[in-house]
Amino acid sequence: MNILFLSIGRLNNIEDRGLYTDLLRQFRDKGHNVYVVSSIEKRLHKPTEYVNENGVQFLRVKIGNIRNTNLIKKGISTIMIESLFLKAIKKYMENINFDLVIYSTPPITFGKVVRYVKKRDNARTYLLLKDIFPQNAVDLNMFSKNSLLHKYFKMKEKQLYALSNHIGCMSQGNVDFVINNNTEVLPNTVEVCPNSITPVKVDRAETKIRNIRSKYNIPLDKTVFIYGGNLGKPQGIDFLINCLKTNKDNDDVYFVIAGSGTEFNKLSAFFNREKPKNALLLSQMKKDDYEALANSCDVGLIFLDNRFTIPNFPSRLLTYMQASMPVLAATDVNTDIGKVIVEGEFGYWCESNNTKQFNKKLKQLCDNKLREQMGINARSYLEKNYTSRHSYEIIMSHFKYKEKR
Repeated sequence: MNILFLSIGRLNNIEDRGLYTDLLRQFRDKGHNVYVVSSIEKRLHKPTEYVNENGVQFLRVKIGNIRNTNLIKKGISTIMIESLFLKAIKKYMENINFDLVIYSTPPITFGKVVRYVKKRDNARTYLLLKDIFPQNAVDLNMFSKNSLLHKYFKMKEKQLYALSNHIGCMSQGNVDFVINNNTEVLPNTVEVCPNSITPVKVDRAETKIRNIRSKYNIPLDKTVFIYGGNLGKPQGIDFLINCLKTNKDNDDVYFVIAGSGTEFNKLSAFFNREKPKNALLLSQMKKDDYEALANSCDVGLIFLDNRFTIPNFPSRLLTYMQASMPVLAATDVNTDIGKVIVEGEFGYWCESNNTKQFNKKLKQLCDNKLREQMGINARSYLEKNYTSRHSYEIIMSHFKYKEKR
C-alpha cells in the first residue's frame, strides 16, 4: 500500500524514536511505501525539500513559524499550512496514487489536503485525534465560543471529521467525547488508537543513576519527581507552582522540571524569587539528555489545567512507563488518564486544584517498595497496550493486506 502521512511536526529522521516515527517504521517494515509530508518552520531558514531517507519519502514543506511565537503569528501560519501542503503535494507527488492518508491533530486545517488526495486517488482516510481543537482553546479562555475564530476553526474541525473514514482516539474518554459532541459523526467510525511507542530497554543501573544525578546536583537520598515537556497554558502552571510552594520544606522529596513553553518565564520568575532548595528548573533539553535524566528519577509527573472540558491524554506518560516509573497525575476531571493510571495500578491521580490531595499522593509515593511494584506495573501496561505495533494493527484492521515477511 502507498501510505501518505501528514503532520506539522518536524520529522527529522525515520529512525528517531517518537509517536509518529515509531508507527511509520511499522508501516515501512511491513512492506508499505511510506510518504511523509511535514513542515520546516521559517525560522530554520531552509527551503522545501523532497528526499528519500532510509526507505521513506519525506516532503518537508517550508511554513511560517508556529512554535514559540505570538498567537496572531501562530494563527496565521496555522491557517496557511493547508494551502502550502496542498501546493507541495501537487508539485512533488502528482503521479503517486495513495491508498491510505493518515493525519494527526493538531492542526485541524488539513481538510483541503485530505479532500484533494481522497478524491484524486479514491484513498481511505484515518485521523489520529491527538488534540480536540478549538474547544481546548475555549476552555483556557484563548478566545470565546462566540468569536469569529471559534466559528472558523469549528467549521474546519467538522470538515476534517466528515472527511475521515476512521477516527482513532487516544482513549475511551476521547471516543465518548467525539461521539457525544458531534452527532454527525458515525459512532462506528470512531475507535481507540492510543498514543504508542516501540519500547526500548532502559538502563536504570544504580551506578548510572548516581552519575546522572551527580551531574545535575540532584540528591541521592530523596524521592525525585520529574515533569518533562511543554510548559504552557494547558499544563496549569499556577497549580504546579502551588505544589512547589507547599513542599518547599519537605525534606523527603525533590522536584525536577524540564521543558519549554509560553509559561516557562513564569516558572523561572518563581524559582528566581523563591529559590526553592528542593527543586530544579531546566530549559528544554536534547531528547537523549532529557531521557537519561528522566530515567534517573523516581516518579513521573503529569499536569493539566483544571478548566479543561475535553479529555486530554498527554503522551509524556509513555516515557515514564518505558522507564518503569510510577506516575502522579494532577488533571481536570474530564480526562480519563487518571482512571487508566489508577486502574492499571501504576500511579495515582488527583484533581489539579487540590494541593492537599497532591501532597498526600506525593507522600505515599515516597515508599520504595510501592514505587518498585508500580514501576513494574507501568512497564507491563505499556507493553500490553501502548506499543506502535498495537496502533499499526488497529489501523490495518480496516484493510486487507498481506504483510511482508
